[in-house]
Amino acid sequence: MGNKLISMMKKDSKDGSKSKRMNRSQRKLLADEEMLHRRALSMAIHQAQLSQRFDGSMSRRVGSTSTRKQRTLSDPFSNGKQVPDFATESFTVKKFVLVHGEGFGAWCWYKIVASLEESGLSPATVDLTGSGFNMTDTNSVSTLEEYSKPLIEYLENLPEEEKVILVGHSTGGASISYALERFPEKISKAIFVCATMVSDGQRPFDVFSEELGSAERFMKESQFLIYGNGEDKPPTGFMFEKQHMKGLYFNQSPNKDIALAMISMRPVPLGPVMEKVSLTAERYGKGRRFYVQTLDDRALSPDVQEKIVRENSPEGVFKIKGSDHCPFFSKPQSLHKILLEIAQIP
Repeated sequence: MGNKLISMMKKDSKDGSKSKRMNRSQRKLLADEEMLHRRALSMAIHQAQLSQRFDGSMSRRVGSTSTRKQRTLSDPFSNGKQVPDFATESFTVKKFVLVHGEGFGAWCWYKIVASLEESGLSPATVDLTGSGFNMTDTNSVSTLEEYSKPLIEYLENLPEEEKVILVGHSTGGASISYALERFPEKISKAIFVCATMVSDGQRPFDVFSEELGSAERFMKESQFLIYGNGEDKPPTGFMFEKQHMKGLYFNQSPNKDIALAMISMRPVPLGPVMEKVSLTAERYGKGRRFYVQTLDDRALSPDVQEKIVRENSPEGVFKIKGSDHCPFFSKPQSLHKILLEIAQIP
């Protein structure tokens, strides 16, 4: 009896220790996710502040960067792996402006911002109207011009003769196309990351029509629509359910980044993605455009991306294996390297 009791006490002790270890592990996971979220949001705020006041500190940092021909970049987000870096003095344009896609905000670029800064470059991010920390009601955003206003204001306020490299993700491609039409002289290159690189007269939504159906059918039948002006009025926005978003956007992304996205994504204003974009050969057509394909993408399939580049003929096409629709989460090193390669093209 005594031995049996001792055995039971030992088992209870082991179970208790195991339970404590599990609780500690769960608490650590939650703490890590909270820290990640705070870091991303802090970075987004920091970048927004930088873009608003056009602080010269970034340029000073670039000027003091090491001039070694080659060094390695330690990526803190990929288990200590390293990627080759480039000599920053070979870059004629060092400022990247990162433009998010539908539902996202400046926060989604936090890994890319960190890696570009480590490379001695000057990244900036914008929150499009009704996105991220821009507190405009998404239901009130009805045009691509309104939606893209923060990006346009950023470009308007650039110092004379200064150029930037625009990077647009997903429907952010429509905003950088609109910007390229408005300010071709201020944009050195435009990089479309699994993005809506539309033709003149095409709607950003049309690019997704093979996955989501026609725009007309989506407007009538989708279960994800938001009626901000009342059920008897046309829909004003849409937002996918969390499980739907996970399957579409994040099938290769780390769990921590998915958790960050689930608490940070906002509804998408419908008007801008349903608007036909006007692009001219004289302005947009003279821009240098590059496309980054994501080969494990469920939101914008590789076949659709191939069709986009066939119909719009960018200067160069780059491909990322094993990336979902969010390479800034699933393949940040690969995306970083491609951005640097494109920036160095003469």
